[in-house]
Amino acid sequence: MKILVPIAKVPDTTSRIAFIDNNTKFNPDGVTFIMNPTDEWYAVVRAIELKEKQGGEVVVIHIGLADSDSVIRKALALGADRAIRVDADPTDAYFVAAQIAAQAKEGAFDLIITGKETIDYNSFEVGGMIAELLDWPAVAQVSKLEIENGVATLKREVEGGTETVEVKLPMVVGAEKDMAIARIPNMKGIMSAKGKPVAVVPATDDVKLTVIANYALPDKAKQIKYISPDNVGELVRLLHEEAKVI
Repeated sequence: MKILVPIAKVPDTTSRIAFIDNNTKFNPDGVTFIMNPTDEWYAVVRAIELKEKQGGEVVVIHIGLADSDSVIRKALALGADRAIRVDADPTDAYFVAAQIAAQAKEGAFDLIITGKETIDYNSFEVGGMIAELLDWPAVAQVSKLEIENGVATLKREVEGGTETVEVKLPMVVGAEKDMAIARIPNMKGIMSAKGKPVAVVPATDDVKLTVIANYALPDKAKQIKYISPDNVGELVRLLHEEAKVI
């Protein structure tokens, strides 16, 4: 079984975020970048677990420039067999999905596992777009995934309970919490990652369906006020005069 896992490079949540060019571009200066957590903790690790159980190959794919090498090497250190880097700036979700779909067609993959969403844009778009471009079935927000005789059994939390779905491969799976137990690369994995192949390929096209008009930082959190439970009058006053909710 051949499994393709898209991985994204995102800012660490502890990094200070700023914008340039009249707030139309993200400023990467001084920002620490990491692999998108849901890609790493759930998608990559579950793909490796399936390979360890059933055999096959795990390939990670990243849309990005040469400065993404550390993110790719970490996925290889976790246990992925090889990587593909599409040498392009990931301009929007459709562009990313189109590149992944093109490589999936060429590589004849059986399964694509994506993270639920990236922690920078939280758009939750790429997995569905990949499935549409490939004309594959897709199931999102999956917490359990098993493969048996070319059929995927998936479980996900829905309102009021748990839903179980069976889908014949090939398909796209959107992974979230409980899909796998996060791993840390060991020394053997880190050393072996240095020798694993990373194919750098050009983008298939440059179609952009969205344009960033501007970025804006969220409002600063307001100061918290603590009110004694015995001072109900003051609480009511603040809710009425300052919070203006009553």
